[in-house]
Amino acid sequence: MDYRITGLPADQFAELQRATDDELRRRGVERHIVDEPHSTPCRISLQDAEVGEEVLLLSFRHQAGATPYAASGPIFIRRAATQSFAAINAVPDQQRRRLLSVRAYDARDYLVNAEVATGTELETLIGRLFADPRVAYLHVHNARPGCYACRVDRV
Repeated sequence: MDYRITGLPADQFAELQRATDDELRRRGVERHIVDEPHSTPCRISLQDAEVGEEVLLLSFRHQAGATPYAASGPIFIRRAATQSFAAINAVPDQQRRRLLSVRAYDARDYLVNAEVATGTELETLIGRLFADPRVAYLHVHNARPGCYACRVDRV
C-alpha cells in the first residue's frame, strides 16, 4: 500500500518566521536556539534542527475536526524552513529515530485505532493500519513528549 508522509505547509508559518521577538511574544510563540542534537524536530521540514539553529515553539491545532478528538499541542518549526516535507513511501530519518504514537482516523476525524512503535517499524505499522478500510489518514506523534510530528495519507 502506497502512502504519503507530509510536514506542515511552510506558507502557513511564513508570517511567524519573519516576526520580531515582540510580535512572537504577543502571539505566545517562543524563540529558541537549539543546544542539543536531535532534540528539536521541525514539523515543516521533518528534519531535526541543528545545534545553534533558531527554532520557534508554538501551539498548533493538529486535529482541527469538529469532533471530541480535536486537539492541539506544542510544536517546533525551524525558523529557516521554507520547504515542506512530502514524500511517497519514504519515512524521514527524524521519525526513524523516535518512539512514535500513530493514531488512525476515519473520514469524519474520529479515532479508530492507535499504536505505539519504534520509528524503524513505521512502514509496517502504516501498512497494518491502512489495511483497515475505515482508516482515512494517520497522525504520527512523538510518543514520549506526545507532540504532533506528521501526517500520513493513502496514495
